[in-house]
Amino acid sequence: MQIYNTLTHKKEQFKSIKEGAAGMYSCGPTVYNFAHIGNMRSYIFADLLKRTLMHNGYTVKHVINITDVGHLVSDANLGEDKMRVTAQHEHKSLNEIAKFYTKEFMEDIKKLKLIMPDIMPKASEHVDVMLKLIDTLDSKGYLYSIKTGVYFDTSKFKDYGALMGLSFKELNDYLISGARIERASGTKNTTDFAVWRLSKPEETEMVWDTKYGKGFPGWHIECSAMSMMYLGEHFDLHTGGIDHLPIHHTNEIAQSEAATGKKFVNYWLHHEHLQVNGKKMSKSLGNVYRLQDIIEKGYSANAFKYLIESAHYRTQLNFTFDGMDGAEKTIDGIYSIIERLAEVSRTGRQGPKDSKLIEDASKIKDEFFKYMNDDLNTPLALSKLHNLIGEANKAYDKGMSREGAAAVLQALLEIDTVLGLEFDKHTQKEALPEGAKQLIEEREGFRLAKNFKEADLIRKKLHDEYGITVEDGERGPVWHKA
Repeated sequence: MQIYNTLTHKKEQFKSIKEGAAGMYSCGPTVYNFAHIGNMRSYIFADLLKRTLMHNGYTVKHVINITDVGHLVSDANLGEDKMRVTAQHEHKSLNEIAKFYTKEFMEDIKKLKLIMPDIMPKASEHVDVMLKLIDTLDSKGYLYSIKTGVYFDTSKFKDYGALMGLSFKELNDYLISGARIERASGTKNTTDFAVWRLSKPEETEMVWDTKYGKGFPGWHIECSAMSMMYLGEHFDLHTGGIDHLPIHHTNEIAQSEAATGKKFVNYWLHHEHLQVNGKKMSKSLGNVYRLQDIIEKGYSANAFKYLIESAHYRTQLNFTFDGMDGAEKTIDGIYSIIERLAEVSRTGRQGPKDSKLIEDASKIKDEFFKYMNDDLNTPLALSKLHNLIGEANKAYDKGMSREGAAAVLQALLEIDTVLGLEFDKHTQKEALPEGAKQLIEEREGFRLAKNFKEADLIRKKLHDEYGITVEDGERGPVWHKA
């Protein structure tokens, strides 16, 4: 399996530290607001990676953290804690805010049928682990104190900026020139970051009394402490958005390796941004959408997931509702042929085993996984899926055997162990409501009599009243849920 490693800036063969097992950490949500569709791209991507590793025989231990304290409005540790801002605005406690938005995030994960992570540690419950890491950094001379907190001196870490392929000075210049970071007052270097923030007198919730002063952890220290606690000081994979690359992930590497003297993570994988109608998502443009917003517009979560999977994770993806229309139509077509294949595999004719179709199904399936193993090349992998769908449709129209249908269906179900689009749900057809069954029989009578006007009226009635789509094949009408 080949993956693009941001750390080395090239595609590499994946080799796990422990044979047959992979440790994987994904930066989780800061639970101060609803996750938007750009956030969800991150978790769909991580799920694809995890499923592909599992298909290759790895047991994956996956950790996604919950940031419920410490993430300030600016990645540079400036401004207010995002959680506190929301709590003040909604007149709720930090705990109430965290609980509510964590629950909403979990609902989105379930709607997208992502494999749940093995561990979801909350930052607020691991402050003791963070303080131990801070103690280690302090004892090694990496920290200094100013009036706002305790900071990590980035100039003391010799490889600072390696994730970006930049030197210490180059990264500082890059962040200043790109207005990515504003220097906190009293810090030695532009890139220095807080490992412990001192709280204000009015901040009484989620603050801890320590030898460093009363306050709360910095955002970056959380991920290092929690990932190493559950995956070890040196683990295999770390995923996240490309926006985390110059600051958050760079800081994770610096503090982790400074503390342990070991390599932190072997493979770093970053996904590109999701735009909406060609523009960056922003509240001012009114183009920030949640998964639930899309569902309420009549689209399925699986169609959104398919749309995300249709683009390579390292390319920008432009979300549009026209694109969603296409994704919904495509996935409905896939479900339709799966229902047909399932029906034929149960009740179809006996006879020739469709040797070429069976051979093609196996070959195309192997090609699908070949592309998935090439840095999750989903566009090419999905092209193979559609080749298989095309072959299946042609064979179905000609009258395939049970064996042929079963072979294609099995190939599709194996492909879906990686895509996670619930193909298996469409292998067991629901019983037709009696009224719908009668309408289908009436429509078939009109169709055979070439009274297509009446046949189309009944087709529309079936769709509107029962949510059923009827299509005509050589063996008669086939129905499936719209």
